[in-house]
Amino acid sequence: MKFSHEWIEKNPWLLIGLVILVISFGGMVEIVPLFFQKSTTEPVAGLKPYSPLRLMGRDVYIREGCYNCHSQMIRPFRAETERYGHYSVAGEFVYDHPFQWGSKRTGPDLARVGGRYSDEWHRSHLDNPRDLVPESNMPSYPWLATAKVNPAEGAPRMRAMKTLGVPYTDADIASAAGELEGKTEQDALIAYLQGLGTQIKTRN
Repeated sequence: MKFSHEWIEKNPWLLIGLVILVISFGGMVEIVPLFFQKSTTEPVAGLKPYSPLRLMGRDVYIREGCYNCHSQMIRPFRAETERYGHYSVAGEFVYDHPFQWGSKRTGPDLARVGGRYSDEWHRSHLDNPRDLVPESNMPSYPWLATAKVNPAEGAPRMRAMKTLGVPYTDADIASAAGELEGKTEQDALIAYLQGLGTQIKTRN
């Protein structure tokens, strides 16, 4: 039997097998080396694990689906860096499990939002975005201002992150409840946002 490209195309199972083989090999060649590159596995200078409050805020961010409209990944293109700041680098996300890169921008990218606005700005924006940005279609989140975080949930979440390689100490975990006492979900979310992208200097 003559072996030809046409013969492969007429055998669907063979074609599927060969396609999977090629994709697997190509993926391995592209992905595996990244696990051994320091630029993708080591944190950028100044990066620290999330504080208990920021960790709770990140979970509020995920729970409310903020990633559905806001990305956290600035691509290395002029149009992006001029608007949002320095492009994102892998070392910024080594403590994120899961990362919040996102894939849609109904709202602006938040990778460099940390420090760009005051806490009070964020409070007003979360309570009613249209008070600050009249054309905004972002939902309001007024209940975050009164919903209290549960201090007892901080330590278990930090222990979970520690099993994934985040370098929390026993002292960090033990102090979590005290740091969360009396805080609201709005406090936590704002703390999370205010830390985003601050390890790499952004544009003015």
